[in-house]
Amino acid sequence: MIFIAPAFFFLATRVWVAVVVVLLALYLVLTAQRGWLLLASDGFLAKGLGVALLLLPVVGAWVLAREIAFGTRVERLARTLEREGGLPDDDLPRRPSGRIVRAAADAAFERYRVEVQADPEDWRRWFRLAWAYDAAGDRTRARRSMRDAIRHHTADPGHPAVAGRSGGTP
Repeated sequence: MIFIAPAFFFLATRVWVAVVVVLLALYLVLTAQRGWLLLASDGFLAKGLGVALLLLPVVGAWVLAREIAFGTRVERLARTLEREGGLPDDDLPRRPSGRIVRAAADAAFERYRVEVQADPEDWRRWFRLAWAYDAAGDRTRARRSMRDAIRHHTADPGHPAVAGRSGGTP
């Protein structure tokens, strides 16, 4: 079995995100251009389509910015948790396809769910619960739990964004 360093995955992910961002930006610019051309043409229907095509790049840029911000925050939390030694172990049994065995994922999920119930304000526990949801294949709840982890991390008095506010620690 070939071992590929995590740094390679980090770089590959960054390159992939950059390629997708460039392609989406090109698509959004071309869509806006077509929208402008339709807006300048005669006819009510063409103008309506032009407005719709001008709104599409705005929505697309907003979604792109939101997803990149989410990914950046998750990456920051993962690095912090890694430094603290609190990342969940990736030792669950896998199928030949590489997917995690569902029963093992469910058992891990139950452990992390109990942890969150014991201390629902700890962002670390929410991060691990999100990992367990993802391992179990429930991406929707995984993202929701990761958003909770981000929210609790940002609300943590030791967090740099909160430390300057009254009541926070420097």
